[in-house]
Amino acid sequence: MSQFNLSLPVAIGADHAGFSYKEAIISFLDGKNLTYKDMGTYSADSVDYPDFAHPVAREVESGKAAFGILICGSANGVAITANKHQQIRAAICWGEELAELARKHNDANIICIPARFVPEDDVEKMINIFIDTPFEGGRHEARVNKIACN
Repeated sequence: MSQFNLSLPVAIGADHAGFSYKEAIISFLDGKNLTYKDMGTYSADSVDYPDFAHPVAREVESGKAAFGILICGSANGVAITANKHQQIRAAICWGEELAELARKHNDANIICIPARFVPEDDVEKMINIFIDTPFEGGRHEARVNKIACN
């Protein structure tokens, strides 16, 4: 069913707690020859996560990005913020199985990573799974179609 259009860039953003992970993910995306749109932050200085979550969500929601990656300390702040956007399904993932289920069952279009709770080595695996797993549709499609508050 739903797959990402990888001819579009990946929108990525993080707050200060996720900054080093964001930089590592950008290197990983470069290695996979995927383009990206870095929505900030650009240093480890303290910032407010909505300032980065909203731009990533807007890029995905508008169809200008294939999908989004958001990183903060717990991933809760960026997920809550991104999910305010009607066409966004941002999922907090701290393991490979969650990344797979977020795509397969929820058609998630933004993966939110809790930098303080996920080893950096696991992040690449989770992103690969998120990219490669299609939405299963079927019984899940009716549920996903009920999410937006239009």
